[in-house]
Amino acid sequence: MTRSWLSHKAFESLVQEALKGLPHEFRQCLKNVAIEIEEEPNNQALRALGIADDDPDELLGLYVGRSIQGHSFFDAGGELPDRVYIYRGPILRACGTKADVIREVQDTVVHEIGHHFGLSDEDMPV
Repeated sequence: MTRSWLSHKAFESLVQEALKGLPHEFRQCLKNVAIEIEEEPNNQALRALGIADDDPDELLGLYVGRSIQGHSFFDAGGELPDRVYIYRGPILRACGTKADVIREVQDTVVHEIGHHFGLSDEDMPV
């Protein structure tokens, strides 16, 4: 169950602040990336990542799409935009204070956007 001490709207504001905190040149490359806030990861995403359905708190965010390194001028048009999902429930359950939530949202947003730029989990800064 999601903690209600931080509303969906307040959480969304934290995500927007994290995005605004990115360097301009990175934000420019996100025009075709949809940022979505979901309460919980769905079972399909959990199974695809090998996460047990009963342990959804392991997944705080998810990037779905091809990195900009994988896109080509010759790609067919009409494709859905890449997506970054930020999962409110797992983040709130992992954090004890608003300061913790702010830090985790920033880290999760940067991590998932890193995938858009072609970074693997192993390539991400700690």
